[in-house]
Amino acid sequence: MNTQHSSIKQQKVKSEITIKDVFLKIQEWWEYLLSKWLIILIAGCIGGLLGLVYAVNKKTMYTATLTFVLEEEGGNNLGNLGGLAAMVGFNLGSAGGGGLFKGDNIMELYKSRSIISNSLLSKSSNNDSLLIDRYITFNELNKDWQDDSKLKNIRFSIPREQFTLQHDSLIGQIVNDINQNYLKVSKPDNLLSLISVETRSSNESFAKDFTEVLVKNVNDFYIETRTKKSQQNLVIIQNQTDSIRRELNAAIGGVAIAMDVNPNANPARQVLGVPSSKRQVDVQANQAILSELVKNLELAKISIRKETPLIQVIDNPLLPLTKERFSKIKGIIIGGFLAGFLICVYFMIKKYITEIMEN
Repeated sequence: MNTQHSSIKQQKVKSEITIKDVFLKIQEWWEYLLSKWLIILIAGCIGGLLGLVYAVNKKTMYTATLTFVLEEEGGNNLGNLGGLAAMVGFNLGSAGGGGLFKGDNIMELYKSRSIISNSLLSKSSNNDSLLIDRYITFNELNKDWQDDSKLKNIRFSIPREQFTLQHDSLIGQIVNDINQNYLKVSKPDNLLSLISVETRSSNESFAKDFTEVLVKNVNDFYIETRTKKSQQNLVIIQNQTDSIRRELNAAIGGVAIAMDVNPNANPARQVLGVPSSKRQVDVQANQAILSELVKNLELAKISIRKETPLIQVIDNPLLPLTKERFSKIKGIIIGGFLAGFLICVYFMIKKYITEIMEN
C-alpha cells in the first residue's frame, strides 16, 4: 500500500511539474514577444496601411439577380408518383418529355459558350454598344492590346462569318472569365421550378443588362426548341392552305369565265356546259380540301400554344443594384491583424530554432 501511495504521489508531482512548465513556457514566450513589441507594432501599422491601400483600390462589386419560374404544359401526374417510386426502388418510366430545363441541364445551358457568346454579341434595350465591347472597356483590356498588332484594332461589330481566330479566342477567354467570376445560376429550392440567375460585376449597368439579355436568349432558345416541330408542321399546313385557296379562287374564276363564254347556251346542246361543270367540280373538291386544311391549321396553332412553356419573370434586376464594398476600416483591421500575426509567428519560429540549435 505504501508503495502504491508513493507512486501515485510521484505521478501527481510529475503532472504538477509538467503543468507548471507549460505555464512557465507560455510566460517565457509572452515576455519574448513583448520584448519585440515595437517591431510587431510597426509590422501591424504597415499591414494596416497595406489593407487600406487594398480597400481603396478594390472595386465595388454589383450583383444583378433575375428570378423566374418555368411552367410547362402537358404535365403528367405520374411525374410525382415516379419520384416517390424511385425512392423505394421502383421505376415507373419517364413521365415527361426531353426535360431540357430539368435537373442540372438548365445550369449547363446558361454556362454554355454558345449562349454566353451570343449574349455578349447582343445589345441591351438601353445601350447601342455590344455587351462584349462594354466588357472590354470597363476591364481595360484594350489597353493591354495596344502592343499587339493583331488585337489592337479588333472589332466585334462585324458580321459573325467574318470573325477570325483572334475573335474566337478572345470570346472563349471572356466566356471562361464570366463563368468563373461573374455568373451564378442556381435553384433556390430543388422542389420548385424557380431559377435564379446572378451576375456579379464591377460595372453596374453591365451586370443588369447582361443578366437580362442572357435570360432572354436562354428562354427564347428553350421555347424555340420545344415548339420547333410544331412550328415546322404549321408552316407546311399554312403553305398547303394558301396553295389550295389559290386553286379554289382560280376554279371559281374559271366557272365564271366558262359561263360568260356561253351566256345563253342552248339547253339542247349539253356539250356547251361541260367546261363550267368541270370547273364546278374543281370548286367543290378544293372547298372540301380547304375545309380540312383549315381545321388542321387551327389544330396546329393550338398544339403550338400547348407546347409553349410559360416562363414568368418574378424579380427583375432594378437599379441601383446590390453593391458589395470592401470598407477602409475593415481593410486596416484585417491588414494590421494579419501582419502582426505573421510577424509573431516568425519570431516564435526563430526563437524555437535558436533553442534547438543551442541544445
